[in-house]
Amino acid sequence: MRRTRLLTGALLGAATALLALAGPVAADDSDSDSGKAPTEAGTSFRTAAAMQQDQKATASASTGDYLYWSYPADAGQRPTVKASVDLSAAQARHGGQTWRIDVYDGLRRRQSCMYGMQARTVAAEAKSVELACTLRPVRAWSDAWANDPLPGTYYVRLTVTSLADADLGQPVSASVEARSKDIGSSAAVDGTLAAPLVPGTTASAEKAAPVDGWSSGWWTGRWVWTGAGAVLAALAGIGGYALTRGSGRPARMP
Repeated sequence: MRRTRLLTGALLGAATALLALAGPVAADDSDSDSGKAPTEAGTSFRTAAAMQQDQKATASASTGDYLYWSYPADAGQRPTVKASVDLSAAQARHGGQTWRIDVYDGLRRRQSCMYGMQARTVAAEAKSVELACTLRPVRAWSDAWANDPLPGTYYVRLTVTSLADADLGQPVSASVEARSKDIGSSAAVDGTLAAPLVPGTTASAEKAAPVDGWSSGWWTGRWVWTGAGAVLAALAGIGGYALTRGSGRPARMP
C-alpha cells in the first residue's frame, strides 16, 4: 500500500508539472493591439494599409475601388477575417451588388477559406454587407509545391465584383478586422522557415511583425506531450516492477 501511495503521488505530481509547462504554449494573446488602426485603405498590394490583429481598420471609398489591408499571422494561428460594407450613404441604386473579400499570403498566393461567407450578393435597397473568411491554420513550414498558409504578412482585398454600371463611384464605407484562434500543437510540423514572409526591407519587415514578435518556431506543445509520455512510461515501468517483484526471500527460507 505504501508503494501504491508513493507511485500515485509521483504520477499526480508529474502530470501537474507537465500541465503547468503546457499552459504558456496555449495562451491566448488577445491583447495585441498596438497603436491606432488605419482609417484608410491601400489600392494595391504595395500600398496596403498595415494593421495588427484584433484591430478594426476603416476606410471611405467609392463603389468599384479595390481596397487593400495587411496584417501579420504567425504559426499555430487560424485567422478569421471579417469585413463590413456600409451602403447607406449611397443614393438609390439601380440593381443588386456582389461584394467579395480575398486573402493572400506573403507570396501573394490567394488562400482558400475553410468556411465563412466570402462573397455575398445584396439587393438594391440593402444598407450593408457582411463578409467573413476563416483561413486554414498557419504552418511553420511547408513543401515548396504546397499552397499552405505560412507565417508572415497577409493581404485582404475587398471589392465589388458585380453591379450596375450606373452605380459605379457611389460612396461607401468599409471596415475590416482579423482575429486568430491559437490551435496549439495540432498544427505543429517538423520544420521552420528561415524568416517570415514579409515584404520589403529589414525596417519594413520589423514594422510588419506582430506586437509580441514572431515565434521562434522550434517550441511547440508536441515537446510537452512527448515528455509527458516518456515520464508516464517510466513511472509505469517502475510501478509494474514494484507490484510484481514480490516481498523478497520468504522468512522460512534459510
